[in-house]
Amino acid sequence: MEVTENTRIMIVSDTHRAHGNLKRALDAEGHIDLLIHLGDSEGKAGEILDMIDCPLEIVAGNCDSAFSDLSREKEIRIGRYNVLLTHGHIYRVSLSLEYILQDARGMGMDIVMFGHTHRPVVENKNGVIAVNPGSISYPRQQDRRPSYIMMEFDRLGDPFFTIKYIDV
Repeated sequence: MEVTENTRIMIVSDTHRAHGNLKRALDAEGHIDLLIHLGDSEGKAGEILDMIDCPLEIVAGNCDSAFSDLSREKEIRIGRYNVLLTHGHIYRVSLSLEYILQDARGMGMDIVMFGHTHRPVVENKNGVIAVNPGSISYPRQQDRRPSYIMMEFDRLGDPFFTIKYIDV
């Protein structure tokens, strides 16, 4: 995907068939160029696709195996960045980011996006940016606020990430 200073990408995860907050976030953000869903849609990829007017990149989560044949991982290119999309459970992200960052670096990725923990994270470690939007439906961080991430770009094409919260 080519990017410009106006490119806007919404990153979500762990909707678990509950799309009310996703709809709120989509309405609040207005135009987006891409929606990335990092797993646990529980067979509702079609419903999510019907909610948006842009491409959808989606991977399977640990709760999706019974519902779909989505890929467990995808490698995509956003601007000049190699990006790994995964749910993260196979990398034991609930324990540490060590394995996912190590594997992403070994695969030549610049950014790894994952879900599973239901807690938002943006962390740049040893040249790889780890991005987890948390859960837009069932958050687990201390304040329990549903979250997602907006990925935008500066005039040089470098990404910046903003964790957004939905007040419920």
